[in-house]
Amino acid sequence: MLLTIDIGNTNITLGLYQGEQLGPRWRLATAYEHMPDEYGLQLVGLLSHAGFTPADLEGAILASVVPPLTGKLVEACRRYLQQDPLVVDAGVKTGVRIRYEDPRAVGADRIVDAAAVQRLYGGPACVVDFGTATTFDAISAEGDYLGGAIAPGIQIAAEALFLRTAKLPRVDLQRPPAAIGRNTTHAMQSGLLFGYVSLVEGMVARFRKELGPNMKVIATGGLAEVVAQETQVLEIIAPWLTLDGLRIIWDMNRSR
Repeated sequence: MLLTIDIGNTNITLGLYQGEQLGPRWRLATAYEHMPDEYGLQLVGLLSHAGFTPADLEGAILASVVPPLTGKLVEACRRYLQQDPLVVDAGVKTGVRIRYEDPRAVGADRIVDAAAVQRLYGGPACVVDFGTATTFDAISAEGDYLGGAIAPGIQIAAEALFLRTAKLPRVDLQRPPAAIGRNTTHAMQSGLLFGYVSLVEGMVARFRKELGPNMKVIATGGLAEVVAQETQVLEIIAPWLTLDGLRIIWDMNRSR
């Protein structure tokens, strides 16, 4: 059994694979202050809750965009799971050619997503990841990572409205009754949800002009399903795409 770990700025996503089949998976809040022992106990607890022990693991793989936490999770895996995780970095085979001006500047999660798209869906494709940031990644017909676009995430926008204004409240991201809000909460929900839907539709249209009419659109991240309910442009909903990519990269590198 393989443990996959994706360390993001807001969430840490984990999943267990038996072969190519994704089993139990979890989203945890990213806790910057946690020590390796705390993360280790969490990992053991999650495995136990799913009916497994560290002895059931044959390996672990990790991608991170939070450098201060990378070492902590690696140490937690070593101490508590007896696994030395494969960390996705410049020395790891991914099968993805990176056409970015500075390949080292591309987040590991974006390359892992590209590896998953290349294997599971093929290109050309646009991956829309609804995370801390809302990112748009372009994958060529040959499976190369070309680049993309980065916008503030929906939750960042919502929090900024609350923190930077005197009278706007903190609101849940829910669908309002109509686009024209009749109270402040509904007006904010409309701007956040429908505004981001329009952002996604507009960016997808621009990417399609550059990648061609056959471009696939794959949505991932914690809010992918919420946004997908409001638009037809998100053709494939793959909330665990990064975990799939980690499993694929593990298979490429397991003989190392």
